[in-house]
Amino acid sequence: MTTTRFAPSPTGYMHIGGIRTALFSYLWAKNNSGEFKLRIEDTDLKRNNEDASQAILQAFEWFELKYTDKIVYQSQRFDLYAKYIQKLIDQDKAYYCYLSKEELELTRKENEKNKQSLRHNKKYRDYKGETPDIKPTVRIKAPNSGKIEFYDKIKGQMSIDATDMDDFIIARSDGAPTYNFVVAIDDALMKITDIIRGDDHLSNTFKQLLVYNALEFDVPSFYHVPMILNESGKNYPKEMVLLM
Repeated sequence: MTTTRFAPSPTGYMHIGGIRTALFSYLWAKNNSGEFKLRIEDTDLKRNNEDASQAILQAFEWFELKYTDKIVYQSQRFDLYAKYIQKLIDQDKAYYCYLSKEELELTRKENEKNKQSLRHNKKYRDYKGETPDIKPTVRIKAPNSGKIEFYDKIKGQMSIDATDMDDFIIARSDGAPTYNFVVAIDDALMKITDIIRGDDHLSNTFKQLLVYNALEFDVPSFYHVPMILNESGKNYPKEMVLLM
C-alpha cells in the first residue's frame, strides 16, 4: 500500500513550498488508495515555536488535508532513537568519536586549506577505549569504497562515490539524535513507501540511505520536486500566505 507523509519542522512558519509538498503527498496517497501521515519534526527543543506548530495544524484544517493515525512528534521518541543508536554501536556500524574542539578546529582549517568540505579524520573509527574528559558524539560508519546510489522517480539515477561521504554524526555529545538519523528511522517505522519533498533534501538522501542500510530497513521511493523560487531565483520568505 502506498503511504506518504508530510514532516514539517516547527522552528519557523510553513511557506508555500511546504504546503505544496503536503498537497502532492496527500494527493499521491489518495490517488493510490493509500495513506497520508503527518509527522512534526520537533527535535530542536531550543528553536521550536508553538505558534508555528499550531499554524501547521490550521493549514491542514483549512486545506481539509486528512491524515491517517495520530500525529507523530519526534520530541516524544528520544528513547526509541537511543535504542537504535546503541544497536549500531553494538554492531560496530557506529562509534563514539572523542575529537576535541581543538582537533575539530584543526581539521576545519586543514579542509579549508585544501578547499574541501568539512570532514573529520576518522581518528576514532576503530578506537575501543574511552576519553573521560570529553563527551563523545556518535558517528555512523560510511563505506570506504563503492557507490551510494538510488533512483529518484523525478530526477532519475542519483549516485555519489562512497569516499565523498563522511562518517556523519547521528548523536550529538548531549545524546540528542540528528536529523538524517531520526528521519530515516521514522520513515521506516511509519512504513512510508513514497517520500515526496523539495530537491533541497537531495543531498540528505545519501546520508539517510546509510541509516536504512545499516538498520536493514526497506528503502522507500524518493521524489524530489523543484523548489518554488521568486523572480530573483531565491526562496520565498518562510511564511505561508493563505486566503483565509
